[in-house]
Amino acid sequence: MTSLTAPTMTPGRDLLEAGRKLAGTWTLGRCAFLEGEGVTSEAEYKRRMAAEGRIMQHAHIGFRNMDRTVGAIREIQETAAAEGVKVDRFGITLDWTMGYPPDRRDAAQRGTGIVLDGPEDFARITNASPAASHFGDFMLGMPGALHNVQAALAAGATAIGNLGQYFTFRLPYWDDDVATTEATVTAIGLIAAQPAEVLIHSNLDDGFVGLYRDMTSSLGTVLIEKHIVEDLIGARLSYCWGHHFSNPASRAAFHAAMARVTDTPGTMLYGNTVAYRRSPAANYASLASYLLADITALGRAHTGHAINPVPVTENQRIPDVEEILDAQRFAARLVEHAPEHGALIDTSKIDALTDRLMEGGLAFKQRAMQGLADRGVDVTDPAALMLAIRRLGAHGMETLFGNRATKPAVPVDWALELDRDAAAWCARQTAPAGLSTLKVALGTSDVHEHGAYLVRAALSGLGVEAVEVGTSLDAEVLVDRALDAGAEVIAVSTYNGLGLRYARAVLAALERRGAQLPLLIGGKLNEIPVASNTDLPVDVTEEIRATGAYPCADLDEMLVALGRIMEQRPARAS
Repeated sequence: MTSLTAPTMTPGRDLLEAGRKLAGTWTLGRCAFLEGEGVTSEAEYKRRMAAEGRIMQHAHIGFRNMDRTVGAIREIQETAAAEGVKVDRFGITLDWTMGYPPDRRDAAQRGTGIVLDGPEDFARITNASPAASHFGDFMLGMPGALHNVQAALAAGATAIGNLGQYFTFRLPYWDDDVATTEATVTAIGLIAAQPAEVLIHSNLDDGFVGLYRDMTSSLGTVLIEKHIVEDLIGARLSYCWGHHFSNPASRAAFHAAMARVTDTPGTMLYGNTVAYRRSPAANYASLASYLLADITALGRAHTGHAINPVPVTENQRIPDVEEILDAQRFAARLVEHAPEHGALIDTSKIDALTDRLMEGGLAFKQRAMQGLADRGVDVTDPAALMLAIRRLGAHGMETLFGNRATKPAVPVDWALELDRDAAAWCARQTAPAGLSTLKVALGTSDVHEHGAYLVRAALSGLGVEAVEVGTSLDAEVLVDRALDAGAEVIAVSTYNGLGLRYARAVLAALERRGAQLPLLIGGKLNEIPVASNTDLPVDVTEEIRATGAYPCADLDEMLVALGRIMEQRPARAS
């Protein structure tokens, strides 16, 4: 097992002191939101809105071009305001290359997000409208954390994330977890030393919540993360969750539990995006389902979170301005209707589920803190504690300190849904002859592993041996592990903007090893063309097919591809 400690890592107290010293140079600036609302931070604004009982709204922009992003923020805010709808905060999709230190960014392949290079770029966002600006992914938790946080603070940002990514995300061809930890803790020290309350944002779904099998493990990890940031460091931790909470009762109970364990205002309650699988009209049902749960939960305990109406087209393309506006209009109207639904909700069942979450979460934290100390981790050092948790990973944490080996106390929604989907799909299939003798190496190009989870369940249901070779793998490592496992096929689950280049990298690695394993690749198969005039990703399914790989949009296409591979198998073996 990988060592949980790193004796050469700078102690946490020294990292925090370095951050505090930087606060003399890098201090919180002003922006349109702070000036317009007359507040020192978004946390102050959120507390005021919560006291008034007002439901806040968050909108997210996904364009890669700066001018288009700034224009969209202004247009959405102004149009909504003219219609009586207030958008309180805006988030933007930052590019994953921002996670690298500045001297490594130019050499990294761009993704589908926007790149902000310095305080001037951040200031264009914070001054685009009088709404608050949220800088989440690829800021904190990355080797480039300190550079990013300095720039965001100077531009007046008072909600900076995403600490959840520290525990789960790995940038391609970057394995220095000590440097990542040192940069993150120093950046948190800088935030903690600011003259105003700057929220450290953590999207739980981007951390272990999206990987655990038991919701009590999720709450237990929240308690540990909160202890690190608030008790050991002295900063303020603000949470977001929701991508993988599809059951309204689960969303409401987890919200109630979080209201019990933290008094820091939350950032936003994210949309249940995994429920978006069909046409925009059908997705409105999913939008209403999770928003109504969130609005009523905030009515019971206003945690300062904004609701996040995700445009119903998001599963098909990057939403444009009018689609974002429609989602905001929908949410505002639903807020008006929500109080009338309160009488229909059996809060006793939600409270009972909340109690189970609390009991299991507190037990998880106690076992984890004691277990890490027993394994030689200095649990009083925030850097050492963070590194140990990162190195253990979700599987290790839940196996050692949770209920992974037994029945979950509170099963997570996403695993229940994917198990159900896989079982229903398998029941409809007739597997090609001999398929059960095939060995498939299953891995992911990034941390998003739910696609791989579904494929694993489907393959197992058909009797295929699926060998897990890992997540967030560089192509060369994936190939090495697949060959070492004796696999006959490689199956990859990938995410936004990586499919074509990753397929090419895997095939090139196979060629260097003198191997010819078939490659199946599924997920969101899109990419932004180098010569793009729109900065929008396009579907690259046919380009992937042209490489000789098998692009698989769903399980049906995967089965067709496996059938073709089985037909060619005798010829390959002779």
